[in-house]
Amino acid sequence: MRVVAAMSGGVDSAVAAARMLDEGHDVVGVHLALSRSAATLREGARGCCTIEDSGDARRVADRLGIPFYVWDMAGAFQRDVMDDFVAEYEAGRTPNPCLRCNEKIKFAALLDKALALGFDAVATGHYAQVEQGPAGRELHRAVDPAKDQSYVLGVLDADQLARSFFPLGRSTKPQVREEAQERGFSVARKPDSHDICFISDGDTRGWLAGRLGERPGEVVDERSGEVVGAHTGAYGFTVGQRRGLGLERSSLDGEPRFVTRVDASSNRVFIGTSDLLGVRQVVGTQPRWCGPAPTGEVRVGAQLRAHGEEIPARARLEDGDGADGACDAGDRLVVDLDEAVRGIAPGQSVVLYEGTRVVGSATIASTVR
Repeated sequence: MRVVAAMSGGVDSAVAAARMLDEGHDVVGVHLALSRSAATLREGARGCCTIEDSGDARRVADRLGIPFYVWDMAGAFQRDVMDDFVAEYEAGRTPNPCLRCNEKIKFAALLDKALALGFDAVATGHYAQVEQGPAGRELHRAVDPAKDQSYVLGVLDADQLARSFFPLGRSTKPQVREEAQERGFSVARKPDSHDICFISDGDTRGWLAGRLGERPGEVVDERSGEVVGAHTGAYGFTVGQRRGLGLERSSLDGEPRFVTRVDASSNRVFIGTSDLLGVRQVVGTQPRWCGPAPTGEVRVGAQLRAHGEEIPARARLEDGDGADGACDAGDRLVVDLDEAVRGIAPGQSVVLYEGTRVVGSATIASTVR
C-alpha cells in the first residue's frame, strides 16, 4: 500500500512512519508547512509547525531511507483553522482548533491531495486505534488513557477512517520514546508540542486582540443584571473562566465569580457563582459519524473536552434522518447528561463513545443548565 506519513517533526510521527515502513508499505514522508512565517527556533514557537520541526522530520526520513516532501498548506490552514478560530471567538464561542485542523487539513486537504497523487492512505502519530467492525473500520480509544487522542479525531467520517492509520494506538508514550531511541532518531527526547500551535506565546487573548482590536463592553452579574465591571473585548472570555475578569471580589460578596455566558451581539460578558455553571444538556450541530449514524435514542458516553472525563448520557438526532451516516443541514444532536458538567461553552465539541468506540461528534451550539 502506498502511504503518506504525516511527519510533524516530533517523536510520535517519526515512530508512526517507521512502523508503517516495517509493515511493508511504500511510505513517503510529508511535512505540512502551515505558516509562511513560522519561527525558526522552538524557543519562539510552542507548536509543531516551525522550520526547526521541518528539519527534524527530514532527518528522520533520511534515516528511514524514505522520500520526504514539504507540502505548503498555509493558505488552507489560515482559512479553515486560524480564520475560523477568530470568527468563533468573535461570535462568543470557544472553538477547538485541533479538531478543526484534523477535519479540514490532516484528513481532508492532506488526504485528498494524497489520493489525487495516487496514494492509498495517510498515517499519523495520533494515539488512537482503528479496528475492523461489522460495518467497516471503527475508531477506538488508545490503550494509553493519558495519551488518548480519539476525542480530536471524532470529526472523521467512515470514508476518511477507511484510509487512515494510527500505528501508535496500542503503545504508551514511554514505549514510543524508547523505540525512537533504539532506532537512533534525534527526536527521541524532543519535548511534546503543546497549546495552540499558531499562538507561540500562549496568550490567546492578546493574539485575538491583535486581530480584532479593542471592543470595550460591560461585565454583568448574571443574577442581578447589575454592571459590575468592564472589558476590552468579549472575545477574550470563555464560559467557566475565573481568572482575568478584572473584578474586586470584595464588591461581589467575596465569592469567586466565573464567566457564565458571552453575548457577542451586545458585547457583554456575564458572570456568576459556580452553581450557575452546571450543564445537563448540550445541543450540537454539524454532526459527523465514524460509521452509521445512530437511530432513535441511544446510551453513550459523552466527552466534552479533549482531556475531560467521559460522562454517561443519552443522545438522539432531531430534524433529520441521518441515514447511512449522512446528515441533513437541519440535524441537531441532543445529548442529555446523567450528571451536570461545569463550564461547557458553545463552540466546543461533544464526542460520543460506545465503550471504546467513537460513535461521532458535533459542535456544541447551546447548553441547558
